[in-house]
Amino acid sequence: MILSDIFQLWQSAWPAGVTMLGLGLVFAVILLIASEKLKVIIDPRIDQIHKVLPNLDCGGCGFPGCAAYAKAVLENSELLGKCGPGGAKTSENIAAILNLQISSSSSAPKRPVVHCRAHAADKTYLARYQGIPTCLAANALANVQACKFGCLGFGDCVRVCKFDALSIIDGLAAINYRNCTGCGACSKACPRDLIEMVPFNYQNILSVACSSRETGKITRSMCTVGCIGCSLCVKQTDIFSLQDNLARVDYTKYQPSEQTETAFNKCPTGVIVYLGKTAPAPRQPGEKQQKAVTT
Repeated sequence: MILSDIFQLWQSAWPAGVTMLGLGLVFAVILLIASEKLKVIIDPRIDQIHKVLPNLDCGGCGFPGCAAYAKAVLENSELLGKCGPGGAKTSENIAAILNLQISSSSSAPKRPVVHCRAHAADKTYLARYQGIPTCLAANALANVQACKFGCLGFGDCVRVCKFDALSIIDGLAAINYRNCTGCGACSKACPRDLIEMVPFNYQNILSVACSSRETGKITRSMCTVGCIGCSLCVKQTDIFSLQDNLARVDYTKYQPSEQTETAFNKCPTGVIVYLGKTAPAPRQPGEKQQKAVTT
């Protein structure tokens, strides 16, 4: 009786089983063909580039992360050198993967410089700001402080830094170059464009820590340590130029010399400062300072 029931069940079920098996084989063949026809071939160099990147996903290169940058630089070699945290070594490794040669002049790492040195006591304030405590919000008002070019000191740059390389000290953004990777996030966050990414060809470099385009008389009335456009630095060396009442450094010509040191010491307001991992504190106006290590 039991064997008869089993036999009857088999007789009624096997057509369905064969049908399901056949369908399975058909779908398997379709999927196999589709996987071959529609497969995306990934260049193995993308993974190789990704491995030599620092994988910090800081976004300093302009892409959402290191994986996106690896794909982009493979497609466009002109993007080579955009990785600030990786520096020259990473660029050289990527160039080797892409079988490219890069010039030594492009190997200097870029780091941020703050074009302002005015602390709270150096500034003239027109009113006490009590709004949203961000530089972006304060910058929308014209009467926060007399100098419309100077650091607002609310720390937008500090908040975007992933490497604890910035802090606000007495109303002024300060960079810890020992922690800085050169991602450029702080430069993009500053609503007054005070933070510039410049090549550090030397351990310490000179910078004009001011952004004021006002005349010397007006600048003096607003800030005790601003650039007054006196041209004393320009007369010492051609790495300095005067544009819109403001001294600027041409970093393509920058090289420490006796002339640059003279320009540094002759600056009447002390707005020319050394920046870098071992840079000395900015000197006070009229004070002569020992030369910083620049090698």
